[in-house]
This record gives sequence, C-alpha cells and structure tokens, in this order.
Amino acid sequence: MTQDRKYAFSWDLIGDLDQGRPRLGKETRLEMYRLMEYTFRDVMEQALGAAKTDQLFYAAGKLAGNAIHDHLLQPTDDLQEYLGQIQELFREMKVGIVRVEQADPAGGTLVLSVEEDLDCSGLPETGEQICTYDEGLIAGLLESFTGMAFRVHEVDCWSTGDRVCRFQASSEKEGT
Repeated sequence: MTQDRKYAFSWDLIGDLDQGRPRLGKETRLEMYRLMEYTFRDVMEQALGAAKTDQLFYAAGKLAGNAIHDHLLQPTDDLQEYLGQIQELFREMKVGIVRVEQADPAGGTLVLSVEEDLDCSGLPETGEQICTYDEGLIAGLLESFTGMAFRVHEVDCWSTGDRVCRFQASSEKEGT
C-alpha cells in the first residue's frame, strides 16, 4: 500500500525556534498542548477506534523518544547517567518530575514515576490510564540507549486516582 505522506518526521520540523518566535519564545500554555493532544485523540478515536488510536499514540511517543535521545541527550554508556539526563531534561522542559523507583539493568526492567505529568496531572478521574504517548516515549528512550526493544506499560495514572504516573518497562527478550 502506498502511503501519502506530507510530513515524515525529522528533527528539522522542530524548526529554528529562536528565529521563528523571537518575542514569544519556546514556551506555551499547558492548556494549548492538552487541547491539541485531546482533540487529536478524540478525532482519531472517532475515525479509528480507541485501540488503534492508542497504538498510534504509543508509536508517536516512541518516535519522539528516539528523536530526544538523538538530539537532546549526551552520549553515555552509563544507565544512571542517562536516567539523570532524562530527569533533568523533563524537569527543564516542564514535562514532569521523573523518579527512578527500580532499575534492574541485568533483568531488563525499570520502574519510573512522573509527578506533575504534562499529559494528565490535574485531569478528572476517568478510570482510564491515558498516558499512552508517554509509554511510547519512555520505550523509545530506553531502546535508543540499550539497543534492545522495550515494552512500557502505565500502571498508575492521575486519571485513575493516583497522583503520579508510574511506568513499568521490560525488555522484550527472545522467547518472552
């Protein structure tokens, strides 16, 4: 099947923010980010269904995680240093406050929590875990660092009554 694509992602699509927004700068209001995210999600769910929309949000997050790794983080072979860079970047960019709760590199597992998460902190309780984009983002970051496939699943979310988003990451080893 031939795909008609206008905007294959590249870092160039971020643009020159200093040139393009000399007076307004790089920041925007959270309401505008969430307006874009949740209107996209609504339109996609109406057209494709919730499961396919979740798949696409996860894939988009994963693509973003790969791009962040390649363009915003410093090369390192040390997992603790890498996770520290992610914590600093997420705080600096106001994505959330990341805490590493468990890290077992040998076992290929990691548990991260994110306070004040960009996607959902402050939303009403819906009973649904909604940080699918974040799942993919974390998977992309971990895969870019390790070279191994990871599956990330949100286990706690603001919209299910928790006050942090918690993500469990597991490497996808052969046979598992």
